Amino acid sequence: MNRISVAVEIQKIMEETPWWSGAAIYQIYPRSFLDTDADGIGDLKGITAKLGYISSLGVAGIWISPFFASPMKDFGYDVSDYCAIDPMFGTMADFDELLEKAHALGLKVIIDQVYSHTSDQHEWFTQSRSSKSNPKADWYVWADPKPDGSPPSNWQSVFNGSAWTWDARRCQYYLHNFLEEQPDLNLHNPEVQTAILDVARFWLDKGVDGFRLDALNFAMHDPSFCDNPPKTTEGPRTRPFDYQEHIYNQSHPDIVKFIERLAGIINEYEGRFTVAEVGGENAAAEMRQFIHGDNRLNTAYGFTYLYAEKLTPRFVKAAIENWQQSGDEYWPSWAFSNHDAPRAASRWAQGRDIGKMARLNLILLASLRGNIFLYQGEELGLEQAEIGFEDLADPEAIANWPKTLGRDGARTPIPWNEKTANSGFSGAKPWLPIDARHDEKAVSAQNDNPDSVLNWTREVMALRREYEALMIGTIEVVAADDNLLALRRQHGRQEILCVFNLGFEIADYALGEEYEIIALTNGATQEKLPPLGAYWARLK
Repeated sequence: MNRISVAVEIQKIMEETPWWSGAAIYQIYPRSFLDTDADGIGDLKGITAKLGYISSLGVAGIWISPFFASPMKDFGYDVSDYCAIDPMFGTMADFDELLEKAHALGLKVIIDQVYSHTSDQHEWFTQSRSSKSNPKADWYVWADPKPDGSPPSNWQSVFNGSAWTWDARRCQYYLHNFLEEQPDLNLHNPEVQTAILDVARFWLDKGVDGFRLDALNFAMHDPSFCDNPPKTTEGPRTRPFDYQEHIYNQSHPDIVKFIERLAGIINEYEGRFTVAEVGGENAAAEMRQFIHGDNRLNTAYGFTYLYAEKLTPRFVKAAIENWQQSGDEYWPSWAFSNHDAPRAASRWAQGRDIGKMARLNLILLASLRGNIFLYQGEELGLEQAEIGFEDLADPEAIANWPKTLGRDGARTPIPWNEKTANSGFSGAKPWLPIDARHDEKAVSAQNDNPDSVLNWTREVMALRREYEALMIGTIEVVAADDNLLALRRQHGRQEILCVFNLGFEIADYALGEEYEIIALTNGATQEKLPPLGAYWARLK
């Protein structure tokens, strides 16, 4: 078959494939993206102003972390009004403009949805806590104390201490898997589900292209309030939460039934996309449940890479093979960094060059089967910022200092211009300090440098879009030396060999003459790969 015939075949395949299959999506943490009103906090107009830049990366769309009305106890993940924009981010008109301009550039817009809990300032909770007999009395998870006045179970919150807080108005405890200012909704209640589905419909009617569903496996609890057993497996234990097997406070089987109701609404709108965040030790099994069949979600991602301290061939192989066992019907998603996890370039460098680590991370992420999420700053090769205790804003970091790094180091503002105040992020003092090391990696410093991490990102994303083997093809682990990782992506007649040196010493890898290199980095050649060297090679 000649090149023209192959190109026609590829075009037909891609036209028949949903836009999100294999898509790269750029995550925006709005507080730290760009501030246009000089209050030190990023806003929706800042996102709109940089849509051209985002489009230049070659991503299919953006995922925007919460910008809804909120007291900001957990920086927007404590929602007080699902259908209102928090004034610090702008107005609904600002969002409408963002949506219109993104669509004009061909970018899809995915927004966060937090269905497991609300803010304690939400009107639903205000009414629910007022009495045991009001219309919303059962909209949250309330329980009587034990005879000795203690909480109804031993459940622990993610952020610190008991997951139960006493409310004197009802003389009952309410459940909060996160902060006490984030009471858990009772999604066992059909009325609550209907209210949440109305929220989804509101945003779908506005034209958003899909949802990222936050902490979805926390959406339902076991109504018996049984105590969680102690954890028997090894692992880091820095919070009371880490000492339990989370059997009863989360991951209830009825979450799947709610997902099917939600999918029923979303599927009324053509071309919409859903991705669930699922953490925990049983995340892989839960993700499969959440995305199995046509009447559930499109995809899900866990914390496989987000909290991994080392990047090794064995680790990557295990992650790939875990999904391969599920069969082709399950479509995973992957992220190496996000707003909750330390930046991967810092976690995995282990004394090696951060810039080279960032380059390898980008081509490895783009080699994986599934959707990929690129967190703002990864395209610049940003390392984890250093934040002093006096500057911390993250409640988790403050509560558990110094045992956890917290999340602030991954949330510092994007450096746009190294020659202007506050790196071009804001005309005022930023809400988090900008690491001085980030200035030299500002967009303005990299944009016109063909050898920059930024332009490497553009190259990798363009090639991923060009080759359907990378977008939607199968993935196979190829035998290689211990420190080498070799993957084969294949679709029809097209094959891409992806080779990475994850070790600390130079490694040999003889590439056959039947292959042609289409991308390479960090000094890799057709015969040798230095530490963190990598390439893609196309079967001729």
